[in-house]
Amino acid sequence: VQLVESGGGLVPAGGSLRLSCTASGIMVRTYVLSWFRLAQGKEREFVAAIRWNGGTTDYGKFAEGRFTISRENARNTVYLQMNSLEPEDTAKYYCAAGSNVVPYSADYRRYTSWGQGTQVTVSS
Repeated sequence: VQLVESGGGLVPAGGSLRLSCTASGIMVRTYVLSWFRLAQGKEREFVAAIRWNGGTTDYGKFAEGRFTISRENARNTVYLQMNSLEPEDTAKYYCAAGSNVVPYSADYRRYTSWGQGTQVTVSS
């Protein structure tokens, strides 16, 4: 199983970024793919999840209304569109996949595969 993230970078406050995560080696239709983030000095935090079969989504409270998770079947890729970014969003963002996640999509222990992460830095 391989998850490869991309799309991180440096952006000013109020800006936008789109992260991508491409999955290989798994039957994505049976999985939940999610984003978590880890900021310096903080605990890992759930960002968003999408159930590949059906497209049901779930968001962390801070992400609701600003972030959107979506998937592209043909590319086995999940996206995280992040708008109205704030300095507090600065973190390393990780893609995760799990087949036994629902309904605990925010519990990182449910996920069996992780990407290497992509850094997002929001300047004030």
